[in-house]
Amino acid sequence: MTEQPRPHHRPTRPGSAFFEARNGGPDPAELTAAADRAANLLVRGAAATDDSTLADRVVRLADTEGLETLAELWSGAGADTLSGCLWRLYALRSWVYADPVGAARQFDAGRLRAPLARVVAGVSEPPGPDELRRMIDEVLRGIAEREFADVLLRAAAFARVVAVGRAALDGAEDETERVLALSEQLEHAGHLELAGTLA
Repeated sequence: MTEQPRPHHRPTRPGSAFFEARNGGPDPAELTAAADRAANLLVRGAAATDDSTLADRVVRLADTEGLETLAELWSGAGADTLSGCLWRLYALRSWVYADPVGAARQFDAGRLRAPLARVVAGVSEPPGPDELRRMIDEVLRGIAEREFADVLLRAAAFARVVAVGRAALDGAEDETERVLALSEQLEHAGHLELAGTLA
């Protein structure tokens, strides 16, 4: 039995559409570059404008665009980048809004154990749910109204007080370590911003 010759097929030449279809979308490097440009415009552009409504729009960006959209943009960015800082700031605000009573309870438990951080965070006394929501909005409003380093250092101080409070109340080590890491990342980024090296 002789084997029949198989017909010869010309190999396909994969173009960009071929790779996009197999990789699930556009080039990740292009997405990262676009996310970095958006973060840069938001932080650096907001400070350079006189638009009085911009601060409110900046604060509510996660509400209007959805935290998932912001996560797609910025959640993979390093903590020492503008994109990574914005992701951490909006995630912190979303947590406070999702559980203001729990946030207030943890902040209250930590404020006497971390007095310096409590002062820097600037939460009204006593720190109830409404006070924490106002404080976190004021922090984000600072993106458009104040130096970005101040925004980062204030958010870092708030997260530190919460971490100390969590440890005192719940002893949930994993959660406490995550919030403490967030505080340290924001504080480090604040110092980079003061040095002019946060990109």
